[in-house]
Amino acid sequence: MPQADVVIVGAGAAGLSAAGALQKLGIDAVLLEQDSQPGGTWARRYDRLHLHTVRKHSGLAHYPIPRGRGRYLARDEYVAYLQDYARHFKLDIVADCAVTKIRMEPGTPVRWRITGATTEWETPVVVIAVGQYGVPRMPFLPGLENFTGELIHSVDYRNASPFAGKRVLVVGAGNSGAEIATDLIDNGASFVAISVRTPPPIVPRDPFGQPVQRTSMLLSRLPPRIADRIGKFTARLVFGDLTRHGFPAADWRPYSSRRVPVIDVGFVDALKKGRVQVRATLVRLTETQAVFADGQTESFDAIIAATGFSTGLASLIEPTTALDADAEPVTHSGEPTASPGLYFIGYTHSLRGHLFEANLDSRRLAVNVATYLKAPVA
Repeated sequence: MPQADVVIVGAGAAGLSAAGALQKLGIDAVLLEQDSQPGGTWARRYDRLHLHTVRKHSGLAHYPIPRGRGRYLARDEYVAYLQDYARHFKLDIVADCAVTKIRMEPGTPVRWRITGATTEWETPVVVIAVGQYGVPRMPFLPGLENFTGELIHSVDYRNASPFAGKRVLVVGAGNSGAEIATDLIDNGASFVAISVRTPPPIVPRDPFGQPVQRTSMLLSRLPPRIADRIGKFTARLVFGDLTRHGFPAADWRPYSSRRVPVIDVGFVDALKKGRVQVRATLVRLTETQAVFADGQTESFDAIIAATGFSTGLASLIEPTTALDADAEPVTHSGEPTASPGLYFIGYTHSLRGHLFEANLDSRRLAVNVATYLKAPVA
């Protein structure tokens, strides 16, 4: 059975950053990655994708994104950076190795057994970096089995070409749903509607020419209620009253709930011009039609479910005491858990930027792991 001082499950951005930070302290880690290359999850995202966070605050530990790139990296640019990061640190990545189980072995000292696609690994330290978006969450809808149109989850959406000339309903108004709806209407769909169950706040990406991420870093220092008021005022100043265009008032506030709002990259313009229509909660389907909570019925050729993800951690880890009721880690990313030798990275919910937090958390994780292994800390 292969052994390593540290095994990191997942070679996405957070996992790579953890490995780079560990290497800076003289600790080599093995990364187990389900895809054929690091950053594979990013590579599978839709073609239109750009980072919502600026280049300066999107790099990983100890190796920033090189200057000369634009303010917001495109998907393929970021994938190239992740692969360059892995080469820079000469990281030991085992590709095509999907992990199915992580369990604590009985005995002293504590060891962890990691069951992969082709082999098992043993290690005193396991870092879980499979991300917050492990398992697509499909909505349960009465009549779904009778619907004759196309139904996919947003994770399987690449671009609008398969939907040219079609009537498409996007279910879910998060960032992916808003961007996919905009992409569809910009690139050939004949009609696009978005079904909104829980209306999110929408914020401009660059209010008054300044990246919203930088603004969020400042507002995060304020009491949440005050930060929410400033954010709401700014959005209203930039966008006006979106309820006049059919988009419901937000049900929650970003700083109070610590949830990421919709960051606008064209959706609001499409909404105001009537190119994307807003619909109520989707409640059931017939063979060809969607039935909404307000009683409206409408025909669609395709439905794209932008209904989020679950972590998938509950079926991956034994014991599950490190997880809360939502299968999210109980402890902060990078911090020791109640299970010796078990760490998480990439699970911080923050309005300062997921990649920014992963960079900080991975540095903290490296120090904690070094202490746990009794390795010298530089």
